[in-house]
Amino acid sequence: MATHLKNLSDFSGTTIPSAAPYTFGIVVAEWNAEITNALYQGAYKSLIANGALPENIHSYPVPGSFELTSAADILLKNTNLDAVICLGCVIQGETRHFDFICNAVANGLSNVAIKYSKPVIFGVLTTDNQQQAIDRAGGKHGNKGDEAAITAIKMVSFGKTLST
Repeated sequence: MATHLKNLSDFSGTTIPSAAPYTFGIVVAEWNAEITNALYQGAYKSLIANGALPENIHSYPVPGSFELTSAADILLKNTNLDAVICLGCVIQGETRHFDFICNAVANGLSNVAIKYSKPVIFGVLTTDNQQQAIDRAGGKHGNKGDEAAITAIKMVSFGKTLST
């Protein structure tokens, strides 16, 4: 796998629009908090670095990754957010629980995005072990939180461009 050779959060070859006009919700799973807190820091810093105003970034903790879907749905139903960034970490264990959670969250977040026609970003690490999670939460492979924030900015801008 080529990912072991590079930082996955390198955006030097892409144009990132300004995040200034948009509002973002960041939903963060509390399970695997060491990892999800690092993902949150990456997402928040990337939004700020790309022009988002601190008062336009709203954070919401949820118990685990499974709850990201319902939280995103509740937020988009009850707020005027432009995008929801969902951050979590599911680490493979000895049972099939990993597969069920990962599939449910990925499908659920996609369905919420389609339901509201707004970006709902999958910033969930699905790793084989703790070290892989660390490597992707600010370690040698970058920060999935950064990637999720940049994706949110680009997708909100994409949607707004089409609606004007």
